[in-house]
Amino acid sequence: MDKFVKLTGVAAPLPVVNVDTDMIIPKDYLKTIKRTGLGTGLFAEARYHEDGSENSDFVLNKPAYRDAKILVAGDNFGCGSSREHAPWALLDFGIRCVISTSFADIFYNNCFKNGILPIKVSQEDLDKLMDDASRGSNAILTVDLENLEITGPDGGLIKFDLDEFKRHCLLNGLDDIGLTLEKGKAIDSFEKKNAASHPWAA
Repeated sequence: MDKFVKLTGVAAPLPVVNVDTDMIIPKDYLKTIKRTGLGTGLFAEARYHEDGSENSDFVLNKPAYRDAKILVAGDNFGCGSSREHAPWALLDFGIRCVISTSFADIFYNNCFKNGILPIKVSQEDLDKLMDDASRGSNAILTVDLENLEITGPDGGLIKFDLDEFKRHCLLNGLDDIGLTLEKGKAIDSFEKKNAASHPWAA
């Protein structure tokens, strides 16, 4: 998993509350267990018309936001089903950070396992960031995970809180497998001692 230390990029505004995982990635795209290729299905029902053509009114289809790396969204983002394809689709599109006032718990935790930083802020701070994100190609935010800070295009600073363990994992690019591999020497040592003391189990 890629480390997340500091991210600077265009932030796209999505002032919609209760964005569920079916809106993030519709069920038609759940036929694969691959983490790649899902970016085309991200927000598909909003991004495309029924004939497959792009909806020019949807934020991620606008020229200024096609390469957005940050999403500023309304309350209760990621609610609905627990599909892990939702963070996969965001990541495959290029989004590494989602900012909202609140997230559904399963989606929130799935983000950390896939290298995405979900940030919870107050409604007042979200309103400021939503305004920043509405500036098109000038909507550049910098998210500093080491210092737990978001810097706006005019230099405004917003602090945020994060569980220290989750912060450690993102800073070091550790998913569940990575965390286990960190204990590799201890695991090997245990296995050798266990095999020596229980030779009949080998």
